[in-house]
Amino acid sequence: MPEWIYILLLTLMAGLAMPLGGWLATIDSIRPNWLDEELRHSITAFGGGALLSAIALVLVPEGIEPFSIIISAILFLIGGMLFMLIDIYLYKHKSAAGQLVAMLSDFIPESIALGASLALGKGSSLLLASLIAMQNLPEGFNAFRELKESGRLTDRKILLLFSLLALSGPAAGLAAYYWLAHFEAFISGVMLVAAGGILYAVFQDIAPQVKLERHWAPPLGAVMGFVLGLVGFMMNH
Repeated sequence: MPEWIYILLLTLMAGLAMPLGGWLATIDSIRPNWLDEELRHSITAFGGGALLSAIALVLVPEGIEPFSIIISAILFLIGGMLFMLIDIYLYKHKSAAGQLVAMLSDFIPESIALGASLALGKGSSLLLASLIAMQNLPEGFNAFRELKESGRLTDRKILLLFSLLALSGPAAGLAAYYWLAHFEAFISGVMLVAAGGILYAVFQDIAPQVKLERHWAPPLGAVMGFVLGLVGFMMNH
C-alpha cells in the first residue's frame, strides 16, 4: 500500500472518531439524564488517560530528540501558554465552541506529527493514530454536548460539521508527509508544543469534569485510557 494512502486511512480513522463521539452524545435524547452520570464521566476520563499516554509515550519522547533540555522545556511551556490564551479568549467571548477548538488544537498538530513520523521512518504512526482516535471520541462527545446546549445548531448539523472537520486530519498528515518531513526539528517542535497544550487542556477542561460524588469508576477510566496507550507503545517497541 502506498504510504500516502496509509496516512490518509489512519488520519481519517482518527478524525471520524469525532462525529462518532458526537453521535454517542445523542443517546441522551433517548434516555434523558443517563449521560449526565457515570458513563459521561467515565468517557471523559478515558479520553484524559489517552491524552496523557499520547504525551508521555509519543509526543514528548519523539519531540525532545533534536533539542536541548532548555529548548524542549521552553517549547513545552509555549504550548501550555498558547492553549491558556485560547481558553481565555473563548471565555471572554462567551464562545460555545471551547471544546471544539480544543479538539482541533490537538488533532491537527498530532496529524502533522503522524504524517511526519511515517515519512521519517518512525514506527509510531499506528500508535499515534490509535491515540488520536481514542482522544477524539470523548472530545467529540463533549464538544457535541457543548454546541447542543448553545441551541444554535441541530444534532444533524453538528454531526455534519464534525464529519467535515475530520478531513482536516488527512490534509495535515499529507502536508507533513510531502512538505514538512524535511524539517525534522520543526515537526519535533510541533510535537512538544502540542504536548504542552494538551497537558493544559487535560487539567483545565477534562480532569475537573471527571469527579462524580459517590462514584469511583470514572477515574479508573483515565487509568484504562493510559494503559491502552501503553499496550500500543510496547507493541511498537
